[in-house]
Amino acid sequence: MRVLLFTGKGGVGKTTVAAATAARAAAQGRKTLVISTDAAHSLGDAFGLDGGGQHTGEPIEVDTGLAVQQVDTQRRFEQTWREVQSWLVSVLDAVGVDPLEAEELTVIPGADEVLALLEVRRQVESGVYDVVIVDCAPTAETLRLLALPDAFSWYVERVFPIERRVVRTLRPMLNRVTRVPMPHDKVFDAVERLSRELSAVRQVLSDPASASVRLVLTPEAVVVAEARRTLTSLSLYGYRVDGVVANRVFPSEGADEWRSGWVSAQAYQLAEVHSSFAPLPVWLAPYLGSEPVGVPALTAVAAELYAEAPIDPLAPPAGPELVDVDRHGDEFVLSLALPLADKRAVDLVRKGDELVITVGSHRRVLALPSALRRCNVVGAALRDGRLRVRFEPDPSLWISP
Repeated sequence: MRVLLFTGKGGVGKTTVAAATAARAAAQGRKTLVISTDAAHSLGDAFGLDGGGQHTGEPIEVDTGLAVQQVDTQRRFEQTWREVQSWLVSVLDAVGVDPLEAEELTVIPGADEVLALLEVRRQVESGVYDVVIVDCAPTAETLRLLALPDAFSWYVERVFPIERRVVRTLRPMLNRVTRVPMPHDKVFDAVERLSRELSAVRQVLSDPASASVRLVLTPEAVVVAEARRTLTSLSLYGYRVDGVVANRVFPSEGADEWRSGWVSAQAYQLAEVHSSFAPLPVWLAPYLGSEPVGVPALTAVAAELYAEAPIDPLAPPAGPELVDVDRHGDEFVLSLALPLADKRAVDLVRKGDELVITVGSHRRVLALPSALRRCNVVGAALRDGRLRVRFEPDPSLWISP
């Protein structure tokens, strides 16, 4: 099984690149599904499906061994979140909000993308496909989405049990003195179920043996800068990036004066891309004279994109562990991949059994292994794209052999 996610700044052509890669995988005999988590739902349009293929939430076979899916989030919502929404609607109704307005107010922002992730996990675990390719939302939304499983799990494990106990204790009294309904156990059960499902999604998408993210960019300064930050943030959250696609590259042959300016500017940015993202492979896709729509056109795009690929673009991800712990004499060193991170934007705090790592506006709470919980942090440094945190055993907690 191979799981490959494509993301990039809005408008760089990630949907076309994802669809082209899926077409190539199917042409090589791999049973392939390409699925969208982007609420814009342009994936069906790339394959030329009538109505964009949005009339069904199930995979549609568009060619031999190639299926396309745009998730029916309404149906998934009914299955996953209906108990919680029903309670929220009853609360709003009790305070005088119109039922139709209450229904609208209880639709969670970003629910489409979250429920699409749950569908990705379902399709991966079904075992039907050899390759599952995910056309993700633009980078900002994707980063928030991929950070959600950890954040939600932290809340459910640490805060949620306290809230549940409090509500169980106070529910009989509050039901007598207020008209606002208190949540019942099935509401809490729904939240816990969603947390378990999101944790399973994270396991699927961060599996070091099968899953990786591919960044799509155009050779422009603003786009390249965002892609650099995205690589750092994805690594912080524990998702492996396996390569970069530079899309819409102008051909240099026969360039007129206007195009020569673009060729020169792109050449400078491409040099930056190769330098910044090394040793990751960089694939180049030319600026086409027309929009590629349909399986034949997408297959042709992939053939040119991966023609000179140094590695199989569908090979399992490789590289060092994103998070690793080694022992050096009396010290332990926890090492976390943070490629291209600016040390001025990195902050590190130890809170009990957790390490809180902040890079710019992104934060990850990392649960420490049991051995490190009995140690003190004695230093940290960011070198060669890795944050290394040094620990020494706490004599009051450590039992020497």
